Amino acid sequence: MKIIVNGQEKEFKENITLQELLEALSLEGKVMAAAVNMNIVKQDEWQNYILHEGDKLELLDFVGGG
Repeated sequence: MKIIVNGQEKEFKENITLQELLEALSLEGKVMAAAVNMNIVKQDEWQNYILHEGDKLELLDFVGGG
């Protein structure tokens, strides 16, 4: 199925969870926040949050600086 990740269309297996997607992209431990279709998904829900065809996923990492 196709999911848009940070503006880029990517192909994933059906019924993939948000956590599995992060692992597939080698991003586990690097992403601090995730929004699916403009709705924030809390980290403790990632393991059970199932993504669907056409979802728009934004993954954020907080960077310090000034």
